[in-house]
Amino acid sequence: MGAGDDAGTVTLRALPAVHELAAALDGAPVLAVAAARLAIDECRTALLAGQPGPGDLVARAHEVLAELERPSLRKVINATGVILHTNLGRAPLAASAREAVARAAEGYSNLELDLQSGERGSRHAHVESLLCELTGAEAAIVVNNGAAAVLLAAAALAGPGRAIVVARGQLVEIGGGFRIPEVIAQSGARMIEVGTTNRTRLSDYERALNNPDDVGAIMRVHQSNFRTVGFVEDVPVQELCELGVPVIDDVGSGRMAEAVGGEEPAVSDSVAAGSALVCCSGDKLLGGPQAGLMVGRREAVAAARRHPLARAMRIDKLSLAALEATLRLYRDPQRALREIPALAMLTADEATLAARAERLAAAIGDRARVIRAVAKVGGGTLPLLDLEGPAVALDGEPESVARALRAHDPPVIARIHAGIVMLDPRTLTEDDVPLVVSAVRGE
Repeated sequence: MGAGDDAGTVTLRALPAVHELAAALDGAPVLAVAAARLAIDECRTALLAGQPGPGDLVARAHEVLAELERPSLRKVINATGVILHTNLGRAPLAASAREAVARAAEGYSNLELDLQSGERGSRHAHVESLLCELTGAEAAIVVNNGAAAVLLAAAALAGPGRAIVVARGQLVEIGGGFRIPEVIAQSGARMIEVGTTNRTRLSDYERALNNPDDVGAIMRVHQSNFRTVGFVEDVPVQELCELGVPVIDDVGSGRMAEAVGGEEPAVSDSVAAGSALVCCSGDKLLGGPQAGLMVGRREAVAAARRHPLARAMRIDKLSLAALEATLRLYRDPQRALREIPALAMLTADEATLAARAERLAAAIGDRARVIRAVAKVGGGTLPLLDLEGPAVALDGEPESVARALRAHDPPVIARIHAGIVMLDPRTLTEDDVPLVVSAVRGE
């Protein structure tokens, strides 16, 4: 099998039946049949187009089988320099968070069981006290992502028949087409726009509150992935909280550590200002799993917890385990900076990055050289922050080099800038370096 009229070639007359080729493969029968069919179809298409088929059809079928058996969701090495790369899963988890996920996945857990009373408990109990401790909030719940938190907040505090007041300059769209006006519409609330694109004053909000019974909440939305500069004016959250209407503050990035994210609003600051509900993501500057955090006043959190959407948006046990472990690290801020990968990458010093870049370039050889480049935080966080540092540039046709790196196992995801393929040490670990070297060398 695999030979035709001439040795080492395959012809249309020599193509085997699918079941014959499948019988020569070691694998689950359904996959062996699928691999055989794909390999035969691929060979037939090539021959009909006047192109040579594979030299060994069995070998090609084995390659196809290996591709079918490989998991779709795989580990990749991030050499892009984008720390919170949405396409690559955003924040990598700390070691303690990974261990917590493994424990929760191993068997049963007390997800919704009060071990003291033996009665049904709440999954929110595993993180609520931690969130209140770290932010100063009266209560907290967690849902499956940041967008869900904003939608649930709007539905719980306003919902059908009432309005939410939003500044025109905050009617933003973030990645994936997530738009604030559409979220408010889905909550059932009406939207009252105030101010202009670039300037909104306290008096604009006050005029919108002429009939406060008609307004369920004021929503403040952080401009996560862009900035408005120049002739601009905005109202601080503290002043909004003094208007007597519940404030929903979408702070986006979930900054808990004082040492990072200077422009990004801290969750605790919004809580201290008096916001009814503060919403943020768990997988941005917090450095944890995908999650939507909601902290704030007790009665507002209770309203969100009671809303029917809360069950549809609830967080699963594995994400909850990772989130609890990540939050525990924040009890020691210096430990959080060391052990939460996103924070460690963001605060990495020049000497560490330079040494890693030099080791990488030296191991690759003549194809590589160290240059200066700019990394980014990513994930709609700190869009104006440039993280300048060393990077390793690779010689070769950019698209071909990047494609070869992606084809490696594990795939290496590089960045192409100004026609150069770059490997950024900021988003690489020391363990990643030899794997990247093997990928570049094609080993």
